[in-house]
Amino acid sequence: MNSLWRHLQFSLRLLWKTPGFTTVAAFALALGIGANTAIFSVVYATLLAPLPYRDSDRIVMVWSKVNGQRNGVAAGDFLDWKQQNSVFSAIAAWNGRGMSLSTSSHPEQIQAEPCTPGFLEILGQPLLLGRDFLPVEGEVGKDHETILTYKLWKNRFGADRGILGKSVRLDGEQYTVVGVLAPGATDRVQSQLYIPLAFKPEQINHDFHWLLVLARLKPGVTIAQANANMDAVTKHIAQVYPKSDTGWGATVEPLQNDFLAPDTIRALWILLGAVAFVLLIACANVANLLLARGTARRREVAIRGALGATRAQLFAQFLTESVALAAIGGALGVALAWGFLRLILTLMPPFTLPSEADVRLSLPVLLFTLAATMLSGILFGCAPAFQAMGLNLTDALKDGGHGSIGVGRHRVRYALVVVEFALALTLLAAAGLAIHSVWNLAHADAGFRSDHILTFALPMPYERHPKPQEMLSFYRELLDRVNALPGVSSSSVSTGMPVLGASFGMPFNIVGKEIVDPSQRPDARFYMASPGYFQTFGIHIKRGRTFTEADTAGGMPVALVNVDLVQKYLHDVDPLRQQISVEQLIPGVAKLGPPVAWQIVGVYENVRTPDPKDGQRPEIIVPFAQSPWPGVGMAVRTFGDPASMSKSIAAVVQSMDPDLPMADVKTMDQLVDESMGGDRFGAVLFAAFAAIALLLAAFGIYGVMSFAVAQRTHEIGLRMALGAASDQVLGMILKEGMALGAIGVLIGFAGAWSVGHLMSSLLYGVSVFDYGAFSAVAGVLLLSALLACFVPARRATRVDPLIALRDE
Repeated sequence: MNSLWRHLQFSLRLLWKTPGFTTVAAFALALGIGANTAIFSVVYATLLAPLPYRDSDRIVMVWSKVNGQRNGVAAGDFLDWKQQNSVFSAIAAWNGRGMSLSTSSHPEQIQAEPCTPGFLEILGQPLLLGRDFLPVEGEVGKDHETILTYKLWKNRFGADRGILGKSVRLDGEQYTVVGVLAPGATDRVQSQLYIPLAFKPEQINHDFHWLLVLARLKPGVTIAQANANMDAVTKHIAQVYPKSDTGWGATVEPLQNDFLAPDTIRALWILLGAVAFVLLIACANVANLLLARGTARRREVAIRGALGATRAQLFAQFLTESVALAAIGGALGVALAWGFLRLILTLMPPFTLPSEADVRLSLPVLLFTLAATMLSGILFGCAPAFQAMGLNLTDALKDGGHGSIGVGRHRVRYALVVVEFALALTLLAAAGLAIHSVWNLAHADAGFRSDHILTFALPMPYERHPKPQEMLSFYRELLDRVNALPGVSSSSVSTGMPVLGASFGMPFNIVGKEIVDPSQRPDARFYMASPGYFQTFGIHIKRGRTFTEADTAGGMPVALVNVDLVQKYLHDVDPLRQQISVEQLIPGVAKLGPPVAWQIVGVYENVRTPDPKDGQRPEIIVPFAQSPWPGVGMAVRTFGDPASMSKSIAAVVQSMDPDLPMADVKTMDQLVDESMGGDRFGAVLFAAFAAIALLLAAFGIYGVMSFAVAQRTHEIGLRMALGAASDQVLGMILKEGMALGAIGVLIGFAGAWSVGHLMSSLLYGVSVFDYGAFSAVAGVLLLSALLACFVPARRATRVDPLIALRDE
């Protein structure tokens, strides 16, 4: 221990006496450690940290499953699962719902979560005030209570501790506040309040899948046992209800990361790998600095050895210096990580990560930083430590620590530079692929015109206009009034729109080619839209016609389909002579009606989906008048700036229904831009880390070539004394440096191909080996190598042969 303390004291004094070296090396390490700490904070909070719920490892999601794909759950299935399972101590259902909260003259839309009583108990969420929902409040007519999140209670109701028993107006109806949740995880989720979910008799069926189901496993029950039990339960239900449940099963999955897309998980691990490369490059840089410094300390090491220091003691001294330097870099890295993390969270698009993820510099993250720091110190400290152990004491004492050191003596440093360039090219390739993907997304044909369109949601509750004719009359009058506003070109209402996607996914049959097994039917995005939909969005009709005012509830059911549906299912027939059979959607009732045969009257171009990387999907659009729905999205095409029309449109909406808010008011250009937010964010991160790697790699080759020139001063002076021209010396040094860079680039192409393969599912319109992107980043890397080598090479040409020979 005393020996270790003496090594540490000497190391700190030595680092203090060389502030330039210490600053450069510590900053390089801080960049690598800071980037790793920041990204690991995100990875840990998202993928590794336990959920902030009581016994979260026993909380599971239970999904319906068909054709290997998970799906929502029908109310009838949920109630049967609840009664027949033997593996859950509790099971609850919920779904999301936008509701209008009216506490002032202007209503606002908030996200509510209707849930069956017991849902919050499964999560183990404590209450600050009041109580949980009672079982009786899960019955129709007794379900007008609400529990507020702490965040909503504090921000919207002024933290009123007397709020229990008071009423709030939701969707125009009175709800009694019975509880306020304690601050915690529920303040980070989208839902701001909870209301009881009560099933109406007509909603209890087995064919309308609209629920999410949460359960808590009994003690000792495994996921595998739960799945086996649910397989038996669903098989029994299918025997009782063969028409609706044949081919359907269930899957039990841990709640943690169950809503996180696989591509997001892959992207997080790739990012962590990317910053690990940055740290490796930093370590290689510092190792090169220490090797150069160790060469200058050859006489010191020789004297220590001559005075009795063993090779093990020399190794321990050099390794202690490296770890001390790493500790300084680690401390700076934590400070940088705090800034990096704030920047990442600021730039990150909303809802990229699970709502429960608490991203911060937690204790496990700091332990990771400590481990990374110590490992880095050992990693870059081994090379100079082994160099000290292998020193020939007699030779070192004879030449006094000076002398010419040829290329053979530089092999370790050269190898480190090659590794740096290979890693840097891999990171640059990842950045190039991500940037190319974003460029492709931005320039892809969206299939519609996004300019001069204002969009917003109208979360109309079904109870406001329960009769279809009333609903149609309301929206027809709204469209007429909006169209009459100065500056409005056209408008439409629909249950979905380009970029945002559809509210419904529906299975369908081609009439005359019906598939008997309902679980084997293809599915499509299903929209209801008013006649102005295609004109407002500028969607091109390839064949047939659009909707007209003549397509009314009493007329022949008609539909338009997209090109993708035709190519997949109607490529060998005339689509305009075909009919598509889709079950009827009944407003206000979670139940499918009888099939409707929709006559195809038009085919429209594919339009941009929520995630173009997933490819196109079949789409069916039917007239809003023939299948009305209460909650819609509205799009208004204007002659001028669409945002400037929001106030006048809001006045029209308020004049027709004071409790109906305009929610999520955005221009279509904003929606298109936001749809690329995740891809753009990933590209920015990769580009930032690649830029750091490029800077470190360039600094690495500059340091090595500068040291090589300094060590070869005598050789260069001799060459010039024998007649070598400056251009020849310049070319010799540049050739050596560029050879290192070229070897690193060639090795790096293997890494580039690997990263392209890993990122393939995250990219749009980019091949695994993108020759354009890879050539561009290789050119950038070689150019940086050329610039980094030029300065020491230029310095070599200015060596005075007489001075160089005299010094030697």
